[in-house]
Amino acid sequence: MAFDGVTIASVVCELKKELAGGRLYKIAQPEEDELLLTVKQPSGQKRLFLSADASLPLIYLTENNKPSPMTAPNFCMLLRKHLQNGRITDISQPGLERIVRLEVEHLDEMGDLRRKALIIEIMGKHSNIIFCNEDNVIIDSIKRVSAAVSSIREVLPGKPYFVAQTQDKLDALHTDREAFRSAVMSKPQPVFKAVYGSFTGISPILAQELCYDGDRPAAALTDSDMVRLYKVFSEMTDSVLQERFCPNIAYVKNRPVEFSALPLTMYGTQPPGDAEAAPEEYTVPYASMSALLEHYYAEKNTLTRIRQKSSDLRRIVQTALERNVKKYDLQMRQMEDTQKRDTYRIYGELLNTYGYSAPPGAKSLDALNYYTNETVTIPLDPTLTATENAKKYFDKYGKLKRTFEALSQLTEEVKSEIEHLESISASLDIALHEEDLVQIKEELTESGYIRKKSGTKKQKVTSRPFHYISSDGFDIYVGKNNYQNDELTFKLASGNDWWFHAKQMPGSHVVVRLGNAEDLPDRTFEEAARLAAYYSKGRGQEKVEIDYIQKKHVKKPSGAKPGFVVYYTNFSMAIDSDISGIRLVSE
Repeated sequence: MAFDGVTIASVVCELKKELAGGRLYKIAQPEEDELLLTVKQPSGQKRLFLSADASLPLIYLTENNKPSPMTAPNFCMLLRKHLQNGRITDISQPGLERIVRLEVEHLDEMGDLRRKALIIEIMGKHSNIIFCNEDNVIIDSIKRVSAAVSSIREVLPGKPYFVAQTQDKLDALHTDREAFRSAVMSKPQPVFKAVYGSFTGISPILAQELCYDGDRPAAALTDSDMVRLYKVFSEMTDSVLQERFCPNIAYVKNRPVEFSALPLTMYGTQPPGDAEAAPEEYTVPYASMSALLEHYYAEKNTLTRIRQKSSDLRRIVQTALERNVKKYDLQMRQMEDTQKRDTYRIYGELLNTYGYSAPPGAKSLDALNYYTNETVTIPLDPTLTATENAKKYFDKYGKLKRTFEALSQLTEEVKSEIEHLESISASLDIALHEEDLVQIKEELTESGYIRKKSGTKKQKVTSRPFHYISSDGFDIYVGKNNYQNDELTFKLASGNDWWFHAKQMPGSHVVVRLGNAEDLPDRTFEEAARLAAYYSKGRGQEKVEIDYIQKKHVKKPSGAKPGFVVYYTNFSMAIDSDISGIRLVSE
């Protein structure tokens, strides 16, 4: 899953064809580290998406628009001031670096022609979007980097822009046979590691594709092996230089695992027809690198963003959860201390019965326990009489009994609170959109974890449960949070509909509408159980135990927290959490 230099080369090739000569019509900044540029061309409008997100930096053409904030950030306003209606004159990539440079010419306030550069660096946590003048001096950047953050390069207004050379790697596009041989043979590593460790822009997956026997030590290659390897390597570089790209995604068991701008023949070819008959490993070609990247990263980008937007809620839940877990552990230790209460009661009763036989100043008394017919040794305080020792034991018993009764209620309350918080945490894990967080935030507010602000308008709820269709045509609904779980179970579902939930773990309520059918087919039972496993804390486990029962047997205790239900007679099955074959109708 490497966004390597070859992938960037493919993107640049595409951008040149689609954007060169176009005018920057709109500049938007949907997120603090994203830009969306709308470019006017004679053939129509094109949108270029740029992201400098530390965990998921991206650049590709897209047809999708994104809502922008009411007030544009400062960096966006700066770009609009300088580049609005500017013409893109060139798009380039230095070598195989993960850098894209957009050259733009525009008219300044005096009507003079000026040239600026927008530089996108796709470098993991060091990713950035940098705006430079014609002298390559930084005007500003979407992320400012001071000397306190980086000792290698400052990215601040007024500083000169340069490409940081942090790794001693060769330019793959301009390497002859001797330089290639020397670089690879000098590294005591497997061949594929030696290749991607020696040349800029080559990812591990592409290196494995190049090396037919990649796990062999580089030093073990013969002359003929090296000739063959360099031939494959030079064919790859020729493909890049001549812009012969073949974007494709590699799948393993119908799941995307890798992508590349060049063919990944080690995964086979595209499967024919039905996906169920597909081989275990195969590749699917794409018409453009942008289409590939948008498809491959769509879900990942959504999850990354929603995790950022839900970070405050996660912190509130995690803090409360840790506090309650500590409280519960302390209470359970205190409960263990109360286990001796009945022993103290029996000691008191036995002393009242046999205490007369204890001589003054005795430190213990052996007495027959008439509950078990066993002799027990009762420790005594020699400064007290038998009656006073009995009273002391009864006092201890009374104190521990009161503690036990109080703790019994408190531990149940704290345990219930922990289960509630874990269910909210599970809801945060399955949230896909910002609107999915509205009800979670409302639940935290109603539970007292978020302070309710006076005068604040209640947000409109637009999130709806997941809606799936089983292979047999039955509607399956999955709650995204506790409020939706209650709504599904007690408002949407009728008495004979089937209800599913992961056994003894936080998870969504899953309801299968029976409709006019008398019962569900076995396949639908299994698919609903898989959904219950997938939308629970058990996701990813080899097997998850699922309880299922008709809805009429599911009850909600009076005063119970949202999403909490009870049932007493149910069926169970153990199943995996693979839902790849179940059709999602709506989110």
